[in-house]
Amino acid sequence: MDKSSLIGIILGVVAIGVGMVLKGVGLGALINPAAILIILAGTVASVTIAFPMNTLKKVPALFKIIFTEKKEENFGEIINMFSNWADQARKEGILSLENQIDNIDDSFLSSGLQLAVDGQTPEFIREVLLEKVDAMERRHQEGAAIFSQAGTYAPTLGVLGAVIGLIAALADMSDIEALGHAISAAFVATLLGIFTGYVLWHPFANKLKAKSKREVEIREIMIEGIISITTGESSKVVKDKLGSFLTSKDYEKLISEPDNE
Repeated sequence: MDKSSLIGIILGVVAIGVGMVLKGVGLGALINPAAILIILAGTVASVTIAFPMNTLKKVPALFKIIFTEKKEENFGEIINMFSNWADQARKEGILSLENQIDNIDDSFLSSGLQLAVDGQTPEFIREVLLEKVDAMERRHQEGAAIFSQAGTYAPTLGVLGAVIGLIAALADMSDIEALGHAISAAFVATLLGIFTGYVLWHPFANKLKAKSKREVEIREIMIEGIISITTGESSKVVKDKLGSFLTSKDYEKLISEPDNE
């Protein structure tokens, strides 16, 4: 479970709820079926129009990514792994790394190392792996765009819901008290639209982008590591080169650690 996503949603709901109570507004005002229908169904309708069905089918998987905490890959561990592989390749030849491929769970890393073991040129390996990274980024951007667009549509639909509510309220102005309640209810749609847009959908999109960026950085380290092994660089050079992906503090910690040979 991605705790930050869950905590953020809870804090958002509590902030709005407590804020309403402090302003003297009862939470029961939020129970407005018409407003909920306009915002939720309207947002789903808008997104469905905006994206092809094969993209929309990914939404359940995207929610899983947002609320699931993937095991964090440690940059330092990856760098040490490539440093050790570089040392092994220089001592025993690059073919000696073939037995490592079956033990790798990451398909991207295993395919890249297989290309190196097969004797492909560094230029070819880089080109193939970068194409894979570009394709992955495009898929991730497409997924994040769904929530970005939902976050754009929801507040506008909230205004639409308020207008519809005001039309209904002003249709009969004979009862002033009832008119006040109707106008108040009309703005519930605006509240829900803004809340879902800026507390849910846009943050969801940003979470997907942040996770994608992290994954791209890991892939870039892997590419440079595989290229370094292919060109026969020493373990120290590999560690120094890949260390550029770390913060200065993490890099100092990395070089202070003994090599795991």
